[in-house]
Amino acid sequence: MDRLLEKINDPSDLRRLREDQLPQLAKELHDLILASVSRTGGHLSSNLGTVELTVALHYVFDTPHDRLVWDVGHQTYAHKILTGRREGMAKLRQWGGIAGFPRRVESEYDTFGTAHSSTSISAALGMAIAAKRKGERRSVVAVIGDGAMSAGMAFEAMNNAGAAGADLLVILNDNDMSISESVGAFNNYLARLLSGRVYNTMRRGGKEVLSKLPPVKELARRWEEHTKGMVLPGTLFEEFGFNYIGPIDGHDLDTLVKTLSNVRKLSGPQLLHVMTRKGHGYARAEEDPILYHGVAKFDPAVGIVPKPSGKPSYTQVFGDWLCDMAVRDVRLIGITPAMREGSGLVRFSKEYPDRYFDVGIAEQHALTFAAGLACEGMKPVVAIYSTFLQRAYDQLIHDVVLQNLPVVFAIDRGGLVGADGPTHHGSFDLTYLRCLPNTTVMAPADENECRQMLTTAFMLDTPAAVRYPRGAGSGVTIERELKGLPIGKGEIRRDSKRHKIAILAFGSMLHPALAAAEEIDATVANMRFVKPLDVELVTYLARTHEALVTVEENVVAGGAGSAVSEALAAQKFAVPILHLGLPDEFIDHGDPAVQLAHCGLDAKGIAASISARFGSRKSDSPAPPVVVNLAKPAA
Repeated sequence: MDRLLEKINDPSDLRRLREDQLPQLAKELHDLILASVSRTGGHLSSNLGTVELTVALHYVFDTPHDRLVWDVGHQTYAHKILTGRREGMAKLRQWGGIAGFPRRVESEYDTFGTAHSSTSISAALGMAIAAKRKGERRSVVAVIGDGAMSAGMAFEAMNNAGAAGADLLVILNDNDMSISESVGAFNNYLARLLSGRVYNTMRRGGKEVLSKLPPVKELARRWEEHTKGMVLPGTLFEEFGFNYIGPIDGHDLDTLVKTLSNVRKLSGPQLLHVMTRKGHGYARAEEDPILYHGVAKFDPAVGIVPKPSGKPSYTQVFGDWLCDMAVRDVRLIGITPAMREGSGLVRFSKEYPDRYFDVGIAEQHALTFAAGLACEGMKPVVAIYSTFLQRAYDQLIHDVVLQNLPVVFAIDRGGLVGADGPTHHGSFDLTYLRCLPNTTVMAPADENECRQMLTTAFMLDTPAAVRYPRGAGSGVTIERELKGLPIGKGEIRRDSKRHKIAILAFGSMLHPALAAAEEIDATVANMRFVKPLDVELVTYLARTHEALVTVEENVVAGGAGSAVSEALAAQKFAVPILHLGLPDEFIDHGDPAVQLAHCGLDAKGIAASISARFGSRKSDSPAPPVVVNLAKPAA
């Protein structure tokens, strides 16, 4: 049998195939995705679950003229393969390779850049309204998962779409349950019927006739809603103004193609409910879709084999701390916005199920929910990724910080995160946190500091954030005692006798800073606190060194280094200072070590930047320390 996939360079090639060839193409896509992801790592379960849906969409719709918007986008590998990026799968999510999510700069078929949840309907609605304004005839399709539907933004968009009467198709990709007997031939037939022109013409015409007889119209409306509601879960979507169709089998290509072909001819807001199974076609992923959601390299024939536990990750340190603190304080409540596994709450959810709350993909709700708990004397801990906290910034300011409520934010994925790329880098949190009143902001340099900073944050009666990176720490010994740290106090970790350069390192940058200091013989301070800043330590280093260097895995603009400059300006110190951090650009996906080197934040890059600015090498002649009299500030 001839392979079909090698002949598909774009969707126009796909549309030249016969319908009876589509199952073979889908099988080839399944095989390629499994083989590619097992070599590069990436999202597996979600991509295997949407192969048939992707084939059907590109087969029925005239992409890229017709717009296709993927929610989150971690299910778009088949889409990328069919749109000219088959060879690019060899460098998926690697530096210089294709991204794991849709990107407008990567392909005209990626109509909207995604990676965070629940944005697809809003973006697709904007495209549909724009097409209408420009007089362009095009279909606009948003594909959104059932998990993403838990976010309020999706319902805000649906409410607006229904009111606008836009020509928009929303496909609800429901993979939370397997397809049962009730979602079989009968429902597939019913979906085809409900998507057909005859039914919809009769439906619209009947409503126009009955509109002249209000009591009868109301009776008919209720009959239609409740009759459909007995066999279909679509009444809610009908209330938003959408015509609900489904559910249908998302792995049945014949049904998908016929139903989509019918729906494409309809006007107004349409919602097609499609049932899929994560990991479809690979038994191990079907049995454990969570384990195979995001994977590293593995052998498909063997499956994922647990590796011997080495150094604990920061996420694991947080999860253990949460359980230990829960023993000590019954007021502790753990909250996560749909990231139980990613944020390290699996153990806590099992040991303290009555104190564990997964609120779904609803970051705004998570923060205000925590604020309500804090109002009543609870001690909520919100476990959240740095980039996901951005989605709830108003709630952070208005509901937590303004009211000075004791909510602890355990902020995972601070700094560069690797293959997920710019949509998931925690590049901005130190900047957007340190400008907030009432807030303590900490950045641990190792696992033990992380544990003690979490304790410090929990003991406060004000908002507090502990921001830590992805992955494992340096392997230091972790003290089991929960004793905390002195507020706003850093420490000197390396004291240069030359007193020429002092490096002020924040969080994860301590270790490359120490390595760089060995090359150029510099003093190194572990600052620990971004807010309140250890002004006494900053002042001491400014008085005793010729120049200061701040290093942080955060954007330079408004970050921890800016706090140092502001403190020195307030003290009227004039001392040369170099700020090192993430540049004013979005850092591409790739290996974390490559990303840090690109930004000049590895040991070599830090040393090179300091030498280029101050000419400081071990071979330089020693210089006496510069002492600035506090009573007589430098000019």
